[in-house]
Amino acid sequence: MSRHRHNRTRVTAPAAVATLSLLLTACGGVGDAARPDGENGVVGISMPTQSWERWVNDGAHMVDGFEEHGYGTDLQFAEDVVEDQLAQVENMITRGADVLVIAAVDGSALGDVLDMAADNDIPVIAYDRLIMENPNVDYYATFDNHRVGVLQGEYIVEALDLENEDGPFHIELFGGAPDDNNSYFFNDGAMEVLQPYIDDGTLEVSSGQTSMEQIATERWDGAVAQSRMDNLLSANYSDQDVDAVLSPFDGISLGVIESLRAVGYGTEEQPFPVVTGQDAEIPSVRSIIAGEQTQTVFKDTRALADQTVDMVGAVVEGEEVPVNDTESYDNGTRVVPAYLLEPVSVDAENYEEVLVESGYYEESELDG
Repeated sequence: MSRHRHNRTRVTAPAAVATLSLLLTACGGVGDAARPDGENGVVGISMPTQSWERWVNDGAHMVDGFEEHGYGTDLQFAEDVVEDQLAQVENMITRGADVLVIAAVDGSALGDVLDMAADNDIPVIAYDRLIMENPNVDYYATFDNHRVGVLQGEYIVEALDLENEDGPFHIELFGGAPDDNNSYFFNDGAMEVLQPYIDDGTLEVSSGQTSMEQIATERWDGAVAQSRMDNLLSANYSDQDVDAVLSPFDGISLGVIESLRAVGYGTEEQPFPVVTGQDAEIPSVRSIIAGEQTQTVFKDTRALADQTVDMVGAVVEGEEVPVNDTESYDNGTRVVPAYLLEPVSVDAENYEEVLVESGYYEESELDG
């Protein structure tokens, strides 16, 4: 990008200087001790949380990839606290990061630090969550999020054989975090597949809750999903079974399953419904093997990390940055050029091939 220059100035704003000592002690994460120099520069990597293994894996893969290519890395986790992520990113800028890679806790809450990055000619790559409402987002590295939802919807259609069965089958819908732009792509993709079956009565949402305002799950929190599923079951399923649950994320899926288990699902007489998911987290893969969760969507973080390393390298060298989508991701102020990778649907039939034979997991990790 033309905004990036190697002879840029550093932050000298009084507020940044005054808060530096606080930031160094208050913001936990890898890289707090000293500026982690590399021969090609320093990449600040801001991940939302260590609570889910996928973000830990993402961070680790990027550190390996960047360091292999001669970059120092400053990896920090915000533990889903917006204020901590803001402070950590400001810290990275103050300490001289050359590029920022950010997976946002709240995609609309980073305006001030993005402006600070722009003032210091530091390019920003949004990582797997689009950063919204700010023009200072240079690129976006992610998976085809619409396709994720399509895979979840198609799995439900195939598992219930909706092409041949009349129904009605009872389904409940869960969405992701309302402040994560990806949630809407996932939901749009799934509903593109499922809506025709809802319209013709083959699928029935017994609760009537179908809008994102009704089905969103704050912070992707499984406990929130479990509580909502408890309410849905008590209000709508005293005399009928749930046949499917559209869940966009494994953490939500496990919360839903615990709710179902508490009212008697998971037996031969009352088996679990079809429950989708995303991220192929180890607990969910184990759940799939055990016959509880039915499906997840695998997004190979190794490939996404490699792609991000390639994009950063091109930015730093002033070369053309690899992107394959320049239309889909409007953050409210600009369309952000993106590189989209393909997700893969995983269930009990193919998890060994996709997850174990590819080396993503060891078989022993999935024994549980």
